[in-house]
Amino acid sequence: MKRIICSLSFIAFLSAAIGQSKSVSVITTAAGSDLRLSARGTLSFKTHKQPLETEPCIFVDPANKFQTFTGIGAALTDASAETFALLPKDKQQELLTAYFDPQKGIGYTLARTSIHSCDFSSGSYTYVKDNDKELSSFSVAHDEQYRIPFIKQAIAAAGGKLPLYVSPWSPPAWMKDNNSMLQGGKLKAEFQQTWANYYVKFIKTYEALGIPVWGLTVQNEPMAKQRWESCIFTAEEERDFIKNFLGPTLQKQGLRSKKLIAWDHNRDLLYQRASVILNDKEAAKYLWGIGFHWYETWTGGPMQFDNLRLVNQAFPDKNLIFTEGCKEKFHIDSVNNWSLGERYGYSMINDFNNGTVAWTDWNILLDEHGGPNHVGNFCFAPIHADTKNGKLIYTNAYYYLGHFSKYIRPGAKRIGASSSRTKLQTTAFQNTDGSIAVIVMNQSDEKLNYKLWVNGEAAETESLPHSISTLIIK
Repeated sequence: MKRIICSLSFIAFLSAAIGQSKSVSVITTAAGSDLRLSARGTLSFKTHKQPLETEPCIFVDPANKFQTFTGIGAALTDASAETFALLPKDKQQELLTAYFDPQKGIGYTLARTSIHSCDFSSGSYTYVKDNDKELSSFSVAHDEQYRIPFIKQAIAAAGGKLPLYVSPWSPPAWMKDNNSMLQGGKLKAEFQQTWANYYVKFIKTYEALGIPVWGLTVQNEPMAKQRWESCIFTAEEERDFIKNFLGPTLQKQGLRSKKLIAWDHNRDLLYQRASVILNDKEAAKYLWGIGFHWYETWTGGPMQFDNLRLVNQAFPDKNLIFTEGCKEKFHIDSVNNWSLGERYGYSMINDFNNGTVAWTDWNILLDEHGGPNHVGNFCFAPIHADTKNGKLIYTNAYYYLGHFSKYIRPGAKRIGASSSRTKLQTTAFQNTDGSIAVIVMNQSDEKLNYKLWVNGEAAETESLPHSISTLIIK
């Protein structure tokens, strides 16, 4: 008995020693400074059993784990590919390294692209001739000039693996009731099977060209009548298209493993769309998850994260994936606005805390005009190209994204993380190697001192005004 007690005492001592030997590396990006994903030294833990209410703290609890992280990335659009082609070779390599290298860059692990044209293309186009119901004329020759080479270089830069999902903005005009790819309209009933076959043709053609496809969304923004490529599906129409056409067609064509994603629109109608589709077992069985955007703020209100939480609670067997977001109404004079990055940080922290498993930015690169875009819908990207001078312009959104993508890796598990101060926002993940990445964002004008508290130990640090930090615990 004495030997057992001594052994238990030794284990307790060893556990305490290991706990106190943990190191914390701090990486920070902050306004009014030159800190951009910059190392700011290391912290050490000290025993601190019960924090006081007067002590600002970030509490991290590795014992409680939530969703598994899939990845972070961006859309490789026609606009991005065309802009990329205008850059000098050294700047092309710089961009690829900046986004996809996990050591020298921010290590993107996910990508999206469109099925034929979207607004961020130089013009509208499809892959078939008009009225070709059999799709015998199907060809992606258009994409072979810019987009396909760009995607292949991105895959290579990511180490040979880059999960890619694909999204249509509109069926060809002849399949729709308004005879246009633009201004909404609906898919004609007689072309539902043809349209389902079109997705299969696209996926198999891209894969034959050496571009693996991880997943697909049913329709980009199915409740938006836009002046660019768009198509309306009510919740019932999307449900029935999935259940009767797209889902069965993917399975029959050997594409059962592809991750099928519904909705792909804003958080405002997210629960209504998810409930209509996922409460139908015959539709739900084909779906991997529900995609969403952040543009519900067009009404003047805030981002609606509670709708994510409700979907996550109601349908825990399905995944939430952020499929698109950007700052609209581009102006070159605003590329240095600090609010650009803070919008990303705010969304990502709250999206992950409400169950999101993957997060996809919109255009990975745009030119100095916020395009090209064939309907003048110019927007911001984390990096812009000054195509006249062959330079790259990094907005702070690139660095804010990097605080997540560089340090949270596929397979990581979200763990408990909470803040005792509303001015400090946080989320945390434990990677498969055991390291813990804690994100802390401060949107206030104040420098805030706080303690990082884990299992009865705390490390003292600070959060600079308008900053984001990643704290790596090893």
